[in-house]
Amino acid sequence: MDLQKPSSAPVGKTENVEMAAGEGKARPGPAEVAAATPEPASERQREGDPKKISANSEAAFARLSRRELLKVAPVVLLGVFAVPSLQESLLKRGLGFSDWASKQLFRRGHLAPTFEDSDLTPIEKFPINDYDVDDPGVILENWRLTVSGAVQRPGEYKLAQIQALPRIRQNTRHVCVEGWDVIGRFGGARLSDFLNVIGADTSARFITVGCADDYYESLDMATALHPQTLLCYEMYDQPLTREHGAPLRLNVPTKVGYKQAKYLTDLKVTNILDKVGYWEDQGYSEFYGL
Repeated sequence: MDLQKPSSAPVGKTENVEMAAGEGKARPGPAEVAAATPEPASERQREGDPKKISANSEAAFARLSRRELLKVAPVVLLGVFAVPSLQESLLKRGLGFSDWASKQLFRRGHLAPTFEDSDLTPIEKFPINDYDVDDPGVILENWRLTVSGAVQRPGEYKLAQIQALPRIRQNTRHVCVEGWDVIGRFGGARLSDFLNVIGADTSARFITVGCADDYYESLDMATALHPQTLLCYEMYDQPLTREHGAPLRLNVPTKVGYKQAKYLTDLKVTNILDKVGYWEDQGYSEFYGL
């Protein structure tokens, strides 16, 4: 057996190299392995090296996927809505877009659901929901509907003239914006038939109505011409009661309840709306189709 040659390292200094058995190669000793092993990430972060932290942050942001960014988008939008100066503008734009989309989808031939007599809400359970007062004190014997605007035959019309038109009775749902709905039985003349009588320009954009209690409302022309839109003078096959809008109200089953004005006194055909409706002018939807 050959003896190992004595080390040429200086006395007092240890050679930090071990020979790999059978390979004749030098491999790192324990001290070198420890020096070359990277410290755990948590240790580096605890050191507070700004450059390392910055690099890590940029890399993490770069790895954000499109899906993750989309998840953040609603939070950003909510943040925008939280800015008081932007809220009203954003809400108006959103409401305007909703009304526009609803108008595009509205079809005169698409009917609201109708129901059997057995489905009717008893009239005593039909809510009385008024704008101002239950009874504005209309003198029924003297009542007239004043017609104006883009019509060939303006003037005042008696209830009997409206009742002379073909009577339509329909069981339809009445939906209130407050969250309740009932199924009622309504009777009257189609508004489209009355518009024909007065020679209305049906290329005009709107119908507006005024009421004895100072309420006011408007309908787009497509809704006014819809076959289920009635000048209603009956409920449950009986004349309207004062609480339900006597002597004449709108029944529009394709629209929410506040579009169905009571105590009608005026009707105008027009292309311009000075006022949209009592609730709409306070921020509610103009179209509000069902």
